[in-house]
Amino acid sequence: MDLDQYDNPLVARYASAEMSALWSPRRKFRAWRQLWVALAEAEAELGLAITKEQIEQLRSKVDAIDFEAAARYERKLRHDVMAHVHAYGDDCPAARGIIHLGATSCYVTDNTDLILARESLELIRSRLVAAIDRLATFAVRHRDLACLGFTHFQPAQPTTMGKRACLWAYDLVLDLAEVEHRLVALAARGLKGTTGTQASFLELFNGDHDKVRRLEQLVTAKMGFAASYPVTGQTYSRKVDSQVLATLSGIAQSAHKAATDWRLLQSRKELEEPFEADQIGSSAMAYKRNPMRAERMCGLARFVISLESSAAETAATQWLERTLDDSANRRLTLPQAFLAADAILILYENVASGLVVYPQVIARHLAEELPFMATENILMAATSGGGDRQDLHERIRRHSQAAAAVVKQEGRPNDLLQRLRGDPAFAKAHLADALDPARFVGRAPEQVDEFVATVVAPIRTRYPDALATKGDVQV
Repeated sequence: MDLDQYDNPLVARYASAEMSALWSPRRKFRAWRQLWVALAEAEAELGLAITKEQIEQLRSKVDAIDFEAAARYERKLRHDVMAHVHAYGDDCPAARGIIHLGATSCYVTDNTDLILARESLELIRSRLVAAIDRLATFAVRHRDLACLGFTHFQPAQPTTMGKRACLWAYDLVLDLAEVEHRLVALAARGLKGTTGTQASFLELFNGDHDKVRRLEQLVTAKMGFAASYPVTGQTYSRKVDSQVLATLSGIAQSAHKAATDWRLLQSRKELEEPFEADQIGSSAMAYKRNPMRAERMCGLARFVISLESSAAETAATQWLERTLDDSANRRLTLPQAFLAADAILILYENVASGLVVYPQVIARHLAEELPFMATENILMAATSGGGDRQDLHERIRRHSQAAAAVVKQEGRPNDLLQRLRGDPAFAKAHLADALDPARFVGRAPEQVDEFVATVVAPIRTRYPDALATKGDVQV
C-alpha cells in the first residue's frame, strides 16, 4: 500500500478480490495479448504469411508482460495500445512484424471490455442467485409471522414477514432476468477496422470478402463469443455500455429499496442485521447497533445509480464513427459500476443470511394497531350475535376515536378492545377470534409457498453452483 497515493475504497474496502482482479491491469493487458494471438492464428489459418514459430512465440509471452517497458513506451508514444504492441514486440522479436496486423486499437480495447463485462456479469449473476436463495430461505422460515404492513409508512393491513421478504426477492429476480438477457445479447466487437468498414482486412486478403467474413468468425469464436455485432463504427455502439450500466443500476435500485426497509425495521426493533461480537456501533454511544451494512448498501447503490446517466450521456454524444471523449469516462464508469454492484450484492447476501427477527416486538406493534384494523370484523361478529348494525357502527366509531386520543394524546396503549368488551352491545361478539392476526394476512403464507416453488426453485435448479456463492464483507 502506497500511503501517499489515493486508494480506491471500492478495491480496498468493498468489492471482492475476484471482481477487482477482473478489472486489474494484468487481466486487461493479458486479454490484449490473447486477442493478438487469436488474430495471428486466424490470419494464418486463412493463408497469410504468419508462421507457427511466430504464433508460438506470441503464445509463450502472453503472461510475461513487462509493465515497466510498456510504461516507458507510453510516456514516449502517448498511446497505450502502441506502447503494448512495442513491449510485446520486444518480448517476441520474431513476431514483431505481425502483431496487430490489420487491426485498430479498438480491436483490443473494445473486445477486452466486452470480455470483462461478460465475466463480470457472470459473477454478478452468481451473487444475485445467492441473495435470492437466502431471501427465499428467510421467507419460508417466517411465512406465517404476521406483522404490520405499511403504506405511506403508516400502519396498514397486516402481512407476514415472509411475504415481505418475497417482495425484496422478486426485485432481484427481475434483475436476474435482465442480467441473463444482457449475457445473451452481449457480442464481440470483432474485427471492423478503423471506421467499421473492414477495409484494412479486405486489403490484407486481396479483396476476398469471404475470407474477411471468415476471419471475424474465427476470432469471435476464439474469444468465446457466439457472434459479433453486425455493424460498428470504430467502436461497438456505446448503447451496449448504457444497457449494461442500466442493468447494474437496476440491481442497485433493488438493493437500496431492501436496505432502506431493513433500516426502517431496525429502527422499530423488529429485526436486526448481523452484528459481530466485537463490532462497535457508535464511537460515542456504546449501546448503539447501527444498521451500517444496510446503510453502506444504500450509499454504494446511489453511486451505481448515478453512473447509469454517465453511460447514457456517453452513448448519446458519440459523433459519427467515434470520438475519444468516451475513453476516460469508460475507464472510470465500467469497472467502478461492476465493483460497486459486486460490493452491494456481497452485503446483500451477508445481511439476508443473518437477519435476526424479533417476533415479540412485531407482535406488540401489531397488537397496538390491530384493534383499529379489526373494527369491520368486530362489527360483523357483533351483528351476527343479533345487534343492530347502524347502532354498532356508531359505537365502534366513538370507541375508536376515544382510543385513538388515548394513544396520541396520552401516550398510553390502545384500549379499544377493552372499551368494546365493556360495552354491553358487544357482549355476544367473540372479540378474541376477531382479533386473530392470521385472519388479516390473507394469502400471504400461501403466496410465499407459491413464489418459492414457481419462481425461486427454477432459479436454484438453473444455477446450483451459485447457491454456495458467499462474499466476505471487507470492513
